[in-house]
Amino acid sequence: MPDPLAGLPPRYLRTPEAARFLGLSGRTLEKHRTYGTGPTYRKIGGRVVYAVTDLQVWADQGAKSSTSDPGVGEVRPAKRHAALSPAYAGHALRR
Repeated sequence: MPDPLAGLPPRYLRTPEAARFLGLSGRTLEKHRTYGTGPTYRKIGGRVVYAVTDLQVWADQGAKSSTSDPGVGEVRPAKRHAALSPAYAGHALRR
């Protein structure tokens, strides 16, 4: 069956629309952007937009078929992760 969207430009969503699409709050999506754990986004002018396909790809990283299925990827929580924060890597905590 041919794709009805073939040949059309990709659809972009602003943060509130993208959050609704994913079932998240807008603030959670903003935190994902800050920590680098979220879907790919684009800045057009001063606006942040998400391609629907990027949102789907990101959500699909967490797809599992059962609780014991390791899956192919992981959707991390919206918080700082040592492995994703090169500015903090290798720095000991000060006491």
